[in-house]
Amino acid sequence: MTAPDIFSHRKHWAYKLGTAPELPMSRAEMDLLGWDSCDIVVVTGDAYVDHPSFGMAIIGRLLEAQGFRVGIIAQPGWTSVEDFRRLGQPNLFFGITAGNMDSMVNRYTSDRRLRSDDAYTPDGAAGRRPDRSVTVYAQRAREAFKGVPIVIGGIEASLRRIAHYDHWSEQVRRSVLVDAKGDLLIYGNAERALVELAHRLARGEPIEQIRDLRGTAFMTRGRPEGLSDGWAEIDSSGLDRPGRVDPHPDPYAVSPKGTDANASAATPDGVQVIRFQPRPQRTDRTRTVVRLPSFAQVREDPVLYAHASRVFHLETNPGNARAMVQAHGDRDVWLNPPPIPLTTAELDRVYELPYSRRPHSSYGEARIPAWEMIRFSVNIMRGCFGGCTFCSITEHEGRIIQSRSEESILRELEEIRDRTPGFTGTISDLGGPTANMYRLACKDPRIESSCRRPSCVYPDVCPNLNTDHAPLIRLYRRARAIPGIKRVLIASGLRYDLAVRSPEYIRELVTHHVGGYLKIAPEHTEAGPLSKMMKPGIGTYDRFKELFDRYSREAGKEQYLIPYFIAAHPGTSDEDMLNLALWLKRNGFRPDQVQGFLPTPMATASAMYYSGRNPLKKVTRDSERVPVVRKQRQRRLHKAFLRYHDPENWPLLREALKEMGRSELIGNGKRHLVPAFQPAGTGLSPEGRRRPGRTAVRNRRDAKTQP
Repeated sequence: MTAPDIFSHRKHWAYKLGTAPELPMSRAEMDLLGWDSCDIVVVTGDAYVDHPSFGMAIIGRLLEAQGFRVGIIAQPGWTSVEDFRRLGQPNLFFGITAGNMDSMVNRYTSDRRLRSDDAYTPDGAAGRRPDRSVTVYAQRAREAFKGVPIVIGGIEASLRRIAHYDHWSEQVRRSVLVDAKGDLLIYGNAERALVELAHRLARGEPIEQIRDLRGTAFMTRGRPEGLSDGWAEIDSSGLDRPGRVDPHPDPYAVSPKGTDANASAATPDGVQVIRFQPRPQRTDRTRTVVRLPSFAQVREDPVLYAHASRVFHLETNPGNARAMVQAHGDRDVWLNPPPIPLTTAELDRVYELPYSRRPHSSYGEARIPAWEMIRFSVNIMRGCFGGCTFCSITEHEGRIIQSRSEESILRELEEIRDRTPGFTGTISDLGGPTANMYRLACKDPRIESSCRRPSCVYPDVCPNLNTDHAPLIRLYRRARAIPGIKRVLIASGLRYDLAVRSPEYIRELVTHHVGGYLKIAPEHTEAGPLSKMMKPGIGTYDRFKELFDRYSREAGKEQYLIPYFIAAHPGTSDEDMLNLALWLKRNGFRPDQVQGFLPTPMATASAMYYSGRNPLKKVTRDSERVPVVRKQRQRRLHKAFLRYHDPENWPLLREALKEMGRSELIGNGKRHLVPAFQPAGTGLSPEGRRRPGRTAVRNRRDAKTQP
């Protein structure tokens, strides 16, 4: 898998205008830069923070490095078009993104309650972005300047690129391309596609003819113009059914005389000449498109939805993925194969572009919580090969790890030390989607490019996976040695099933990089839900904890693991949650916060939740049924099991334990899960409501505002 270097393009003429201290958000700022117009205007649902942890900053600075003038419209008012005209008409296109999070995940909890704050907004204020921001912003941008191409991207567009289950409306929705009326959708890490798109548009190529970019999706009728002939279509729009089994051709078979010019025949001297029959040629994957079940089919048939999810996830490896197509009415959504991952050299340059590393000056003294959380951290890699079914990282960033060089990471640490306000010597994180996948990859590139496994670590670590943590250990040691860096903490999620393969890494981590507590995510203890999450068994956690405790003692430190668990995940029964609660009590854990399963668009677990089938295996009408937790009372119960120690949950737990025939767990001894008594003024009624009072009245009032 190779592609031209993203910095190899000839720069657009505007590079002569130089680099902007910060990308402009107003016409006054454009005037100061000497710009009469913007080539590209990026509209985002987040506040503009010029830092490489924010998507709009990476895209803006990368396009600026290509010579384009890029303006930012951050968190515009969406009830009119005025904010969308703020920077004038862009010369090339509008780039539309909801921001670093899906807008619905950002605004609502898993129980569909409005969140009270927004970490990506000045002072954490809620309500500064609309529901389904990509669609709303795209429609307003088109109203503001008709005829300007609309390019949608970011995680919201990426995870909604085909028909998808939408938890908030409880229905299957169309591809966001249809609703947003975008000219092009760019999914995943967008650098390659965006750079080439901008240069081709600048050369005058119409966006309707740009149909060959990897990592893009678009609407079409029939085969797209601009693609050469010779494409084959594989129809996966229905469930696979057993059909006629044709015998393998006999290579020694002799065709009847006269039926084939190349058939075996006898020579004049009587010698029989045998010509071998050629093996049928395989379809060229680069010129093959897979037809998914249509939007109408998956909307009406949950089993076909699960089938479509399985087919989709089998076509995510850039080395062997085929194009896919899904009908929406009389048009198709066409998805080109995923983008080629960036090389280390390309990733280094992307992260070393001239970011100011702080929020736009127009925000003044306002706090932006998301920036405060990451301003002393460094991204060292992208991607995740874990394949956890409830997580969308793999669907968005891909399974192949893209790592920066040590030197680039160390230079960014020095940048933080020298330029970031408030730095006191502590780096809050060196990580990414995971803490310990840096430089890990398949041992053989040929195997990697042909692999179709959804995970490299489930049901066990693949023998072809290089799990050597030595490069990461070396990076940690060099980071600690930088003058002015007093401490380097690790806050990204840790894959402990990989870490146990490298005890030396655990020793290094525990001795130098844990600030008293380390968060890890077993997610559950029981085999049923773990198999649907594609997570390792709790025995792996036990092995990691043993090493963690041993090396903490050797370092003379008192340190603790903080395990995270998910309630109400597909495949989870009430008994599973009870067993988890008993494990928590036995091990002395009392979680303060619990996470309920949230079906995000396009995740495999979301397909399980909607369909009740398991798309990790071949889907048929008779395939495995997956128990799903839908009713609010059962969801509350599963959360209550995680917070078994909270008196507010005891009435619900007592009732459930009696229904389950486990009344022996109710009592006041150590072996009991919940006590038989109830403190005055606490507890939920059997219906799950608090006893009447001011808090209950407020909660009922707030609930009326929910959609």
